[in-house]
Amino acid sequence: MTGAIRVMPWPDPVLDAVGHDPRSWYVETFWLPTLGPTALLLLRHLADRFDDNPKGVQLPVADTAAALGLGPREGQSSPLIRSLARLQQFELACSDGDTTIAVRTTLPPVHRRHVRRLPTALQARHAEWVEAQASSPVDIARRRARRFALTLLMQNEPIDAVERALHAGGFHPALAHEAVRWAREQAVSMNDAPLGEAS
Repeated sequence: MTGAIRVMPWPDPVLDAVGHDPRSWYVETFWLPTLGPTALLLLRHLADRFDDNPKGVQLPVADTAAALGLGPREGQSSPLIRSLARLQQFELACSDGDTTIAVRTTLPPVHRRHVRRLPTALQARHAEWVEAQASSPVDIARRRARRFALTLLMQNEPIDAVERALHAGGFHPALAHEAVRWAREQAVSMNDAPLGEAS
């Protein structure tokens, strides 16, 4: 695997709605000691690239590695290639062989087995975070449903399809309906034009 690699976003409607952006506090605090700094730096770099190129990017191995301070080596010994392999080990990326790699744009919570390997202080912080998430499940579900709905509407998905996607994602029908209405208002105000009309 040398030269350039095609890297594409790995979409997951549910994870994209409820997961963590690679540039977030959660990822820096709990995924960093799990993945290591090089793999996380690559995830953040790709998240920035995907913001501008949502269909994927051509990643020159040597140039990208040098830009990230990893050294311009190519081949299987390249730090960039090793970082992509590490992301695959954690199921944050998958490959079709040698030419294309799909990479998560949002990360799930750190798995319990990895949390147990964190320093004691970080384990305690993660437990506090989990408790805080559980203390207001309706508010959290509402925020996630709204974010999910807004993301889909901004991609010009029809309103009825967005509501069905929320149902499929496990959101209560009333919560899904409210989230779609809220997201449509937000989308219209951002674009000054109706979005997501059913066709």
